[in-house]
Amino acid sequence: MSWVIGSGLTRYGKHEGSNTLALMTQATDLAMADAGTVRGDIDGLICGYSTTLPHLMLSTVFAEHYGLHPRYSHAVQLGGATGFGLVMLAHLLVTSGAAKRVLVVGAENRMTGQSRDSAIQVLAQVGHPVYEVPLGATIPAYYGLVASRYMNEFGSTEADFAELAVTMRKHAALHEGAQFRSPISVVDVMASRSIASPLKMLDCCPVSDGGCAFVISAEPEGANPVRISGAAQHHNAQHISALASLTHVGAGACAASALKDAGRTLADVEHAAIYDSFTITLTMLLEEIGLAPRGRAGVLAREGHFDADGAMPLNLHGGLLSYGHCGVGGAMAHLAEAHLQMTGRAGERQAPKAGVTLLHGDGGVLSSHVSLVMESAA
Repeated sequence: MSWVIGSGLTRYGKHEGSNTLALMTQATDLAMADAGTVRGDIDGLICGYSTTLPHLMLSTVFAEHYGLHPRYSHAVQLGGATGFGLVMLAHLLVTSGAAKRVLVVGAENRMTGQSRDSAIQVLAQVGHPVYEVPLGATIPAYYGLVASRYMNEFGSTEADFAELAVTMRKHAALHEGAQFRSPISVVDVMASRSIASPLKMLDCCPVSDGGCAFVISAEPEGANPVRISGAAQHHNAQHISALASLTHVGAGACAASALKDAGRTLADVEHAAIYDSFTITLTMLLEEIGLAPRGRAGVLAREGHFDADGAMPLNLHGGLLSYGHCGVGGAMAHLAEAHLQMTGRAGERQAPKAGVTLLHGDGGVLSSHVSLVMESAA
Protein backbone atom coordinates (compact mmCIF):
# COMPACT_ATOMS: atom_id res chain seq x y z
CA MET A 1 0.00 0.00 0.00
CA SER A 2 1.18 3.54 -0.70
CA TRP A 3 -0.10 7.05 -0.23
CA VAL A 4 0.14 10.31 -2.15
CA ILE A 5 0.79 12.74 0.69
CA GLY A 6 1.72 15.82 -1.31
CA SER A 7 1.39 17.19 -4.81
CA GLY A 8 2.83 20.23 -6.54
CA LEU A 9 1.82 21.63 -9.92
CA THR A 10 3.21 24.70 -11.64
CA ARG A 11 1.19 26.71 -14.11
CA TYR A 12 1.68 25.43 -17.66
CA GLY A 13 2.51 27.65 -20.61
CA LYS A 14 5.51 29.92 -21.12
CA HIS A 15 8.17 30.09 -18.38
CA GLU A 16 10.72 32.33 -20.02
CA GLY A 17 14.21 31.76 -18.59
CA SER A 18 13.35 28.56 -16.68
CA ASN A 19 15.05 25.31 -17.62
CA THR A 20 14.22 21.71 -16.73
CA LEU A 21 16.01 21.77 -13.37
CA ALA A 22 14.39 25.07 -12.37
CA LEU A 23 10.92 23.75 -13.19
CA MET A 24 11.61 20.47 -11.38
CA THR A 25 12.67 22.52 -8.37
CA GLN A 26 9.54 24.68 -8.47
CA ALA A 27 7.24 21.66 -8.63
CA THR A 28 9.19 19.84 -5.90
CA ASP A 29 9.03 22.83 -3.57
CA LEU A 30 5.25 22.85 -3.95
CA ALA A 31 4.90 19.09 -3.38
CA MET A 32 7.18 19.06 -0.33
CA ALA A 33 5.27 21.96 1.22
CA ASP A 34 1.95 20.23 0.52
CA ALA A 35 3.24 17.03 2.14
CA GLY A 36 4.84 18.81 5.08
CA THR A 37 8.16 17.12 4.38
CA VAL A 38 11.74 18.34 4.20
CA ARG A 39 14.70 17.11 2.15
CA GLY A 40 15.91 14.74 4.85
CA ASP A 41 12.58 12.89 4.83
CA ILE A 42 13.06 11.76 1.21
CA ASP A 43 14.93 8.49 0.65
CA GLY A 44 13.82 7.76 -2.93
CA LEU A 45 13.78 9.83 -6.10
CA ILE A 46 12.17 8.98 -9.43
CA CYS A 47 12.01 11.34 -12.37
CA GLY A 48 11.24 11.17 -16.05
CA TYR A 49 13.26 12.45 -18.98
CA SER A 50 13.69 15.83 -20.63
CA THR A 51 14.21 16.50 -24.32
CA THR A 52 15.70 19.90 -23.46
CA LEU A 53 18.11 18.41 -20.92
CA PRO A 54 18.86 14.91 -22.27
CA HIS A 55 21.29 13.96 -19.52
CA LEU A 56 22.03 10.24 -19.12
CA MET A 57 21.60 10.49 -15.34
CA LEU A 58 18.85 13.06 -14.84
CA SER A 59 17.65 11.65 -11.52
CA THR A 60 21.02 11.95 -9.78
CA VAL A 61 21.66 15.31 -11.45
CA PHE A 62 18.47 16.59 -9.86
CA ALA A 63 19.31 14.96 -6.53
CA GLU A 64 22.56 16.91 -6.48
CA HIS A 65 20.83 20.10 -7.65
CA TYR A 66 18.10 19.92 -5.01
CA GLY A 67 20.23 18.61 -2.15
CA LEU A 68 18.82 15.09 -1.84
CA HIS A 69 20.73 11.95 -0.88
CA PRO A 70 18.36 9.11 -1.83
CA ARG A 71 19.11 5.46 -1.29
CA TYR A 72 17.14 4.77 -4.47
CA SER A 73 17.24 6.88 -7.63
CA HIS A 74 15.80 6.15 -11.04
CA ALA A 75 14.81 7.86 -14.30
CA VAL A 76 12.08 6.41 -16.54
CA GLN A 77 11.12 6.77 -20.22
CA LEU A 78 7.64 5.67 -21.33
CA GLY A 79 6.56 8.63 -23.45
CA GLY A 80 3.24 10.07 -22.32
CA ALA A 81 2.74 7.15 -19.91
CA THR A 82 5.90 8.10 -18.01
CA GLY A 83 4.22 10.24 -15.36
CA PHE A 84 1.95 7.47 -14.16
CA GLY A 85 4.75 4.94 -14.63
CA LEU A 86 6.85 6.95 -12.16
CA VAL A 87 4.05 6.88 -9.61
CA MET A 88 3.52 3.15 -10.10
CA LEU A 89 7.23 2.51 -9.48
CA ALA A 90 7.15 4.69 -6.35
CA HIS A 91 4.09 2.75 -5.19
CA LEU A 92 5.92 -0.55 -5.64
CA LEU A 93 9.05 0.76 -3.92
CA VAL A 94 7.34 1.92 -0.74
CA THR A 95 5.06 -1.13 -0.68
CA SER A 96 8.11 -3.40 -0.83
CA GLY A 97 9.97 -1.44 1.84
CA ALA A 98 12.78 -0.38 -0.49
CA ALA A 99 12.05 3.24 0.39
CA LYS A 100 9.82 5.07 2.86
CA ARG A 101 9.14 8.35 1.05
CA VAL A 102 9.73 8.77 -2.66
CA LEU A 103 9.80 12.06 -4.52
CA VAL A 104 8.35 11.76 -8.03
CA VAL A 105 9.02 14.70 -10.34
CA GLY A 106 8.71 15.56 -14.02
CA ALA A 107 9.27 18.91 -15.72
CA GLU A 108 10.50 20.44 -18.93
CA ASN A 109 10.80 23.79 -20.69
CA ARG A 110 9.55 22.23 -23.91
CA MET A 111 7.87 25.43 -25.11
CA THR A 112 10.77 27.87 -24.69
CA GLY A 113 13.72 25.47 -24.60
CA GLN A 114 13.65 24.20 -28.19
CA SER A 115 12.44 25.24 -31.59
CA ARG A 116 9.15 24.00 -33.02
CA ASP A 117 10.97 22.04 -35.71
CA SER A 118 13.25 20.42 -33.15
CA ALA A 119 10.31 19.41 -30.96
CA ILE A 120 8.50 17.87 -33.92
CA GLN A 121 11.59 15.96 -35.01
CA VAL A 122 12.35 14.60 -31.54
CA LEU A 123 8.81 13.36 -30.93
CA ALA A 124 8.50 11.81 -34.38
CA GLN A 125 11.23 9.35 -33.44
CA VAL A 126 8.68 7.17 -31.65
CA GLY A 127 7.88 5.93 -35.15
CA HIS A 128 9.53 2.86 -36.64
CA PRO A 129 13.01 3.83 -37.88
CA VAL A 130 12.62 1.90 -41.14
CA TYR A 131 8.91 1.75 -41.94
CA GLU A 132 7.57 5.03 -40.50
CA VAL A 133 10.11 7.77 -39.72
CA PRO A 134 11.61 7.92 -43.26
CA LEU A 135 8.12 8.64 -44.62
CA GLY A 136 8.06 11.91 -42.71
CA ALA A 137 5.16 11.26 -40.34
CA THR A 138 4.78 13.33 -37.19
CA ILE A 139 2.98 12.43 -33.98
CA PRO A 140 -0.20 14.27 -35.13
CA ALA A 141 0.01 12.42 -38.44
CA TYR A 142 0.08 9.06 -36.69
CA TYR A 143 -2.95 10.01 -34.61
CA GLY A 144 -4.69 11.44 -37.68
CA LEU A 145 -4.41 8.04 -39.34
CA VAL A 146 -5.81 6.39 -36.23
CA ALA A 147 -8.67 8.91 -36.09
CA SER A 148 -9.66 8.27 -39.70
CA ARG A 149 -9.82 4.54 -39.13
CA TYR A 150 -11.69 4.94 -35.87
CA MET A 151 -14.31 7.18 -37.49
CA ASN A 152 -14.83 4.59 -40.18
CA GLU A 153 -15.09 1.72 -37.71
CA PHE A 154 -17.22 3.22 -34.96
CA GLY A 155 -19.08 6.15 -36.52
CA SER A 156 -17.41 8.91 -34.51
CA THR A 157 -17.41 12.29 -36.24
CA GLU A 158 -15.10 15.29 -36.23
CA ALA A 159 -17.80 17.16 -34.31
CA ASP A 160 -17.80 14.39 -31.67
CA PHE A 161 -14.05 14.86 -31.21
CA ALA A 162 -14.60 18.62 -30.95
CA GLU A 163 -17.03 18.17 -28.05
CA LEU A 164 -14.20 16.75 -25.94
CA ALA A 165 -11.96 19.73 -26.71
CA VAL A 166 -14.79 22.07 -25.70
CA THR A 167 -15.30 20.20 -22.42
CA MET A 168 -11.59 20.31 -21.56
CA ARG A 169 -11.48 24.06 -22.23
CA LYS A 170 -14.57 24.60 -20.06
CA HIS A 171 -12.80 22.86 -17.20
CA ALA A 172 -9.53 24.73 -17.75
CA ALA A 173 -11.37 28.07 -17.52
CA LEU A 174 -11.71 27.42 -13.78
CA HIS A 175 -8.00 26.74 -13.19
CA GLU A 176 -5.66 29.72 -12.99
CA GLY A 177 -2.67 27.58 -13.93
CA ALA A 178 -4.06 26.43 -17.28
CA GLN A 179 -2.30 27.48 -20.48
CA PHE A 180 -5.59 28.10 -22.31
CA ARG A 181 -8.69 29.31 -20.47
CA SER A 182 -10.77 31.19 -23.05
CA PRO A 183 -13.99 29.33 -23.93
CA ILE A 184 -14.24 27.59 -27.30
CA SER A 185 -17.15 26.07 -29.22
CA VAL A 186 -17.52 23.12 -31.54
CA VAL A 187 -17.63 25.66 -34.37
CA ASP A 188 -14.27 27.06 -33.21
CA VAL A 189 -12.69 23.61 -33.15
CA MET A 190 -14.06 22.70 -36.56
CA ALA A 191 -12.82 25.98 -38.03
CA SER A 192 -9.32 25.76 -36.55
CA ARG A 193 -6.37 25.08 -38.83
CA SER A 194 -5.94 21.53 -40.12
CA ILE A 195 -2.94 19.79 -38.59
CA ALA A 196 -3.30 16.17 -39.73
CA SER A 197 -6.71 15.39 -41.17
CA PRO A 198 -9.15 14.87 -39.56
CA LEU A 199 -7.39 16.50 -36.59
CA LYS A 200 -7.37 20.28 -36.37
CA MET A 201 -5.35 22.57 -34.14
CA LEU A 202 -7.88 22.55 -31.31
CA ASP A 203 -7.99 18.74 -31.41
CA CYS A 204 -4.32 18.76 -30.39
CA CYS A 205 -2.67 19.54 -27.06
CA PRO A 206 -0.29 22.51 -26.93
CA VAL A 207 3.44 22.42 -26.22
CA SER A 208 4.18 23.83 -22.76
CA ASP A 209 6.72 24.63 -20.09
CA GLY A 210 5.87 23.35 -16.63
CA GLY A 211 6.37 20.74 -13.97
CA CYS A 212 4.65 18.51 -11.46
CA ALA A 213 5.80 16.52 -8.42
CA PHE A 214 4.46 14.19 -5.74
CA VAL A 215 5.60 12.71 -2.46
CA ILE A 216 4.64 9.04 -2.21
CA SER A 217 4.80 7.53 1.27
CA ALA A 218 4.41 4.12 2.89
CA GLU A 219 2.20 5.73 5.54
CA PRO A 220 -0.85 8.06 5.39
CA GLU A 221 1.10 11.03 6.68
CA GLY A 222 0.24 14.70 6.61
CA ALA A 223 -3.06 16.48 6.19
CA ASN A 224 -4.10 15.16 2.79
CA PRO A 225 -3.18 11.50 2.16
CA VAL A 226 -4.78 9.63 -0.74
CA ARG A 227 -4.25 5.89 -1.14
CA ILE A 228 -2.93 4.24 -4.29
CA SER A 229 -4.83 0.96 -4.18
CA GLY A 230 -4.16 -0.44 -7.65
CA ALA A 231 -1.65 -0.12 -10.48
CA ALA A 232 -0.98 -1.93 -13.74
CA GLN A 233 0.82 -1.61 -17.07
CA HIS A 234 0.21 -3.01 -20.54
CA HIS A 235 2.60 -2.77 -23.45
CA ASN A 236 1.25 -3.56 -26.87
CA ALA A 237 3.13 -3.06 -30.15
CA GLN A 238 5.48 -0.07 -29.99
CA HIS A 239 4.78 1.12 -33.54
CA ILE A 240 1.51 2.00 -35.23
CA SER A 241 2.42 -0.15 -38.24
CA ALA A 242 2.51 -3.17 -35.92
CA LEU A 243 -0.87 -2.58 -34.25
CA ALA A 244 -3.13 -5.54 -34.83
CA SER A 245 -6.29 -3.67 -33.82
CA LEU A 246 -7.60 -0.22 -32.99
CA THR A 247 -10.33 -1.80 -30.91
CA HIS A 248 -8.06 -3.27 -28.26
CA VAL A 249 -4.79 -1.33 -27.95
CA GLY A 250 -4.24 -2.33 -24.31
CA ALA A 251 -6.04 0.43 -22.42
CA GLY A 252 -9.01 -1.72 -21.43
CA ALA A 253 -6.88 -4.62 -20.26
CA CYS A 254 -4.60 -2.28 -18.31
CA ALA A 255 -7.43 -0.48 -16.53
CA ALA A 256 -9.12 -3.78 -15.72
CA SER A 257 -5.89 -5.10 -14.18
CA ALA A 258 -5.46 -1.99 -12.02
CA LEU A 259 -9.07 -2.19 -10.83
CA LYS A 260 -8.63 -5.88 -10.01
CA ASP A 261 -5.45 -5.03 -8.08
CA ALA A 262 -7.48 -2.52 -6.07
CA GLY A 263 -10.36 -4.93 -5.48
CA ARG A 264 -12.63 -2.61 -7.45
CA THR A 265 -14.73 -2.68 -10.60
CA LEU A 266 -15.47 0.01 -13.17
CA ALA A 267 -18.83 0.56 -11.48
CA ASP A 268 -17.00 1.82 -8.37
CA VAL A 269 -15.21 4.64 -10.22
CA GLU A 270 -16.54 8.11 -9.36
CA HIS A 271 -13.95 10.30 -11.08
CA ALA A 272 -11.60 9.80 -14.03
CA ALA A 273 -8.28 11.26 -15.17
CA ILE A 274 -7.57 10.05 -18.70
CA TYR A 275 -4.71 10.96 -21.05
CA ASP A 276 -5.82 13.38 -23.78
CA SER A 277 -2.94 14.35 -26.06
CA PHE A 278 -5.47 14.55 -28.91
CA THR A 279 -9.25 14.35 -28.94
CA ILE A 280 -8.96 10.98 -30.67
CA THR A 281 -6.69 9.74 -27.86
CA LEU A 282 -9.26 10.66 -25.23
CA THR A 283 -12.08 9.19 -27.34
CA MET A 284 -10.35 5.85 -27.81
CA LEU A 285 -9.18 5.51 -24.21
CA LEU A 286 -12.57 6.39 -22.71
CA GLU A 287 -14.34 3.94 -25.00
CA GLU A 288 -11.93 1.02 -24.70
CA ILE A 289 -11.73 1.33 -20.91
CA GLY A 290 -15.53 1.32 -20.79
CA LEU A 291 -16.19 4.85 -19.52
CA ALA A 292 -18.18 5.50 -22.71
CA PRO A 293 -19.78 3.23 -25.32
CA ARG A 294 -18.03 2.92 -28.69
CA GLY A 295 -18.63 6.00 -30.81
CA ARG A 296 -20.35 7.87 -27.96
CA ALA A 297 -17.67 9.74 -25.99
CA GLY A 298 -18.32 13.01 -27.82
CA VAL A 299 -22.07 12.68 -27.42
CA LEU A 300 -21.67 12.14 -23.67
CA ALA A 301 -19.37 15.19 -23.47
CA ARG A 302 -22.03 17.33 -25.15
CA GLU A 303 -24.62 16.08 -22.64
CA GLY A 304 -22.44 17.08 -19.65
CA HIS A 305 -21.57 13.52 -18.64
CA PHE A 306 -17.91 14.49 -18.00
CA ASP A 307 -18.59 17.77 -16.15
CA ALA A 308 -17.83 18.21 -12.46
CA ASP A 309 -21.50 17.59 -11.63
CA GLY A 310 -21.92 14.94 -14.32
CA ALA A 311 -22.03 11.17 -14.01
CA MET A 312 -18.26 10.79 -14.59
CA PRO A 313 -16.22 13.93 -13.82
CA LEU A 314 -13.20 13.93 -16.14
CA ASN A 315 -9.92 15.89 -16.25
CA LEU A 316 -11.37 18.78 -14.27
CA HIS A 317 -8.18 20.86 -14.59
CA GLY A 318 -8.57 20.94 -18.39
CA GLY A 319 -6.35 18.02 -19.35
CA LEU A 320 -3.48 18.11 -21.78
CA LEU A 321 -5.76 19.73 -24.35
CA SER A 322 -6.16 22.94 -22.35
CA TYR A 323 -4.11 22.86 -19.13
CA GLY A 324 -1.08 22.04 -21.29
CA HIS A 325 1.52 19.39 -22.04
CA CYS A 326 5.13 19.73 -20.89
CA GLY A 327 6.26 16.19 -21.63
CA VAL A 328 6.52 13.91 -18.60
CA GLY A 329 4.70 16.44 -16.43
CA GLY A 330 1.73 16.50 -18.80
CA ALA A 331 -0.18 13.50 -17.45
CA MET A 332 1.14 14.17 -13.94
CA ALA A 333 -1.10 17.24 -13.84
CA HIS A 334 -4.06 14.83 -14.09
CA LEU A 335 -2.92 13.16 -10.86
CA ALA A 336 -2.28 16.49 -9.14
CA GLU A 337 -5.87 17.49 -9.92
CA ALA A 338 -7.10 14.09 -8.70
CA HIS A 339 -5.25 14.65 -5.41
CA LEU A 340 -7.01 18.01 -4.97
CA GLN A 341 -10.40 16.58 -5.93
CA MET A 342 -10.05 13.62 -3.58
CA THR A 343 -9.08 15.83 -0.66
CA GLY A 344 -11.81 18.42 -1.29
CA ARG A 345 -9.42 21.22 -2.24
CA ALA A 346 -10.38 21.93 -5.87
CA GLY A 347 -12.46 25.02 -5.14
CA GLU A 348 -15.05 25.87 -7.78
CA ARG A 349 -13.89 22.86 -9.85
CA GLN A 350 -14.74 20.47 -7.04
CA ALA A 351 -16.73 17.36 -8.02
CA PRO A 352 -19.40 16.21 -5.54
CA LYS A 353 -17.89 12.71 -5.47
CA ALA A 354 -14.30 11.71 -6.23
CA GLY A 355 -13.62 9.05 -3.63
CA VAL A 356 -12.51 6.42 -6.16
CA THR A 357 -10.49 7.71 -9.10
CA LEU A 358 -9.25 5.84 -12.17
CA LEU A 359 -6.23 7.32 -13.95
CA HIS A 360 -4.84 6.16 -17.28
CA GLY A 361 -1.83 7.29 -19.29
CA ASP A 362 -0.81 6.43 -22.84
CA GLY A 363 2.71 6.57 -24.27
CA GLY A 364 3.90 6.66 -27.87
CA VAL A 365 1.09 6.01 -30.33
CA LEU A 366 -1.21 3.96 -28.10
CA SER A 367 1.70 1.61 -27.35
CA SER A 368 2.39 1.84 -23.60
CA HIS A 369 -0.34 2.04 -20.97
CA VAL A 370 -0.31 2.68 -17.23
CA SER A 371 -3.43 2.70 -15.03
CA LEU A 372 -3.75 3.72 -11.39
CA VAL A 373 -6.61 3.47 -8.93
CA MET A 374 -6.68 5.96 -6.05
CA GLU A 375 -9.01 6.07 -3.08
CA SER A 376 -9.76 8.73 -0.47
CA ALA A 377 -8.46 8.10 3.03
CA ALA A 378 -11.91 8.62 4.57
